[in-house]
Amino acid sequence: MNILGIDLGSVQTCAILAQKNEEGLKIIGFGKSKSNGIKKGAITNIELASKSIEEAVSNAQMMSGVHYDKVIVSISGAYAKSVDSIGVVNIPNHEIGIKEIHRAVSTAKHTANIPSGYEIIHVLPYNFKVNDLEHVEDPLGMSGNRLEVSTHIIISQEVHIKNLKKAVELADLRVDNIVLSGYASSIACFDESEKELGAILIDMGGAVCDMVIHAGNSIRYNECLQIGSVNITNDLSIALHTPPKEAEKLKLNYASLVQNENSIIQIPYMGDEKRKNEVSVEVISNVIYARIEETIIILAKMLSDNTCANQAGAGIVLTGGMTKFTGLDKLASAYFDNKAVRIATAKKDTMDGFKEIFDDAENSCAIGLCLYGGGYFTPYELDSNEKLRYKGEPEFINKQIKQNLTIEDNEEEDKNLEDFYQSQNDFDNEKEELIKVEVKKEKKSGFLHNFWNKLINQF
Repeated sequence: MNILGIDLGSVQTCAILAQKNEEGLKIIGFGKSKSNGIKKGAITNIELASKSIEEAVSNAQMMSGVHYDKVIVSISGAYAKSVDSIGVVNIPNHEIGIKEIHRAVSTAKHTANIPSGYEIIHVLPYNFKVNDLEHVEDPLGMSGNRLEVSTHIIISQEVHIKNLKKAVELADLRVDNIVLSGYASSIACFDESEKELGAILIDMGGAVCDMVIHAGNSIRYNECLQIGSVNITNDLSIALHTPPKEAEKLKLNYASLVQNENSIIQIPYMGDEKRKNEVSVEVISNVIYARIEETIIILAKMLSDNTCANQAGAGIVLTGGMTKFTGLDKLASAYFDNKAVRIATAKKDTMDGFKEIFDDAENSCAIGLCLYGGGYFTPYELDSNEKLRYKGEPEFINKQIKQNLTIEDNEEEDKNLEDFYQSQNDFDNEKEELIKVEVKKEKKSGFLHNFWNKLINQF
């Protein structure tokens, strides 16, 4: 089975094709494109966003030479919220199976207080309780007469989900699952020890920073800060009065928070690129440092106000394109209450493939989407289709939406033709019957008319 993961970011769209077989998962295709029609994690132009998706997927398929069977798409945490809910069910036969777990998780979903206009993306169970036994990791097969589950439910506005699906479908794809981008990145970056001790993941992207806290069996908290590396580009462009394209180059060329040199460089002037302006490298470094420091301070404040952050014994994991700045981990450690901080890329032990793809922190989310499609999800979660996910579940194959529509249209046309010919035949048959009846009537009327004339003539 071939799994297509699409990370629709505000700056770039990343598509990864992974092949799943008996040996495991392997990346066989990779493609990127500049994102258009997307701002701050929301789709602002469906047609432009669709073209970005189509280009990235086309590049991935060209590299792999194969077609996809399953499509997993990310959704930004910018417009996602969360609620917690508890589900309790009785076990009549005193043995817990998949059906009983499904009933318990579904009960938690139905009793949750979901705001109007929001749709469920994930229902993540983080704690099971069988009778009076708490902190049960896996209740399957256990005996008991009462099952309780505590869940973290991730929701997003219906309009954003619909717009996302429209953009994907316009690119000739059909969405199998929608996954929160921060959740996907955590699947790719967390190791088992971090999950066991509890950890915080912050995906620092182009326009937003997605944050999730993993404690127990699943995610316990998700939040988003709408600041990213694009803000650094804008700051440089405004402070140095240079075009945004040139500011982006400066950001990439001087991606270090510790600059020892103080040389002078020439950059083009905004509005008149032939005119050059002299700028110190120290000034560039100070602008970059100020924005990153502000971002980390805000993130640290968000964590200090959250009770789940105290359960993160393994510290903080940073990933995403913004983590490419040298010295970011040391700066972050100073503001995150001296918690352990590490810069992470996707784990290589869960999937084979090209080393360059794994080493780039920008690809963490897309790799996590492929892992999610390959079975690396939270045990017994309800996905975006409200389907219970568990190990050993049956897998289904996806098809291109246009091919399906063509087949359905052809079938409908054939059916319409059959109905037309059938109705035409019925009409012809009815016409023949009417003619026969008319002929019979004429014959009957002619016989009576002749008999009556003969009778009158005799008298």
